[in-house]
Amino acid sequence: MRLPGRGRQPERQSATDLTAVANAAGAVDTPAAGPIDSHVIDLARRRDVLKARVAELQWDLGGLVYEMAIRDRIRVDVLIKRAALLQDADSELGEIERILRLEHSATAGACTSCGAPHSTGASFCWQCGQPILQQVPSDTMFS
Repeated sequence: MRLPGRGRQPERQSATDLTAVANAAGAVDTPAAGPIDSHVIDLARRRDVLKARVAELQWDLGGLVYEMAIRDRIRVDVLIKRAALLQDADSELGEIERILRLEHSATAGACTSCGAPHSTGASFCWQCGQPILQQVPSDTMFS
């Protein structure tokens, strides 16, 4: 049903269509050097699917709010459920992007003293010299 005075909405693509287009266009990031890790490619594909899903959920949530507003019937419970779905997808997307950044930069974390990035095998910070791993006294390990 169309409401009077309402403009035409742009046509949406499904998440599957957007993922197929992104993969065909070579949007899947791979490391510049070295062998291609299958888990990096899987994460990149999952990231692309989640980007499309987040965009779709944002679109749907905005449309839902609009429809409720023009009918003067706002149902907060419905909006909260939809926003929770969006938040879950957005959180997963953020975590996958964080993991992919770590994979591409080969960093394992940051120094607790100065915040400089360090690699997986580092014992000391390259910037401030502080130990990366904290020593645990042997008497506390077996108590």
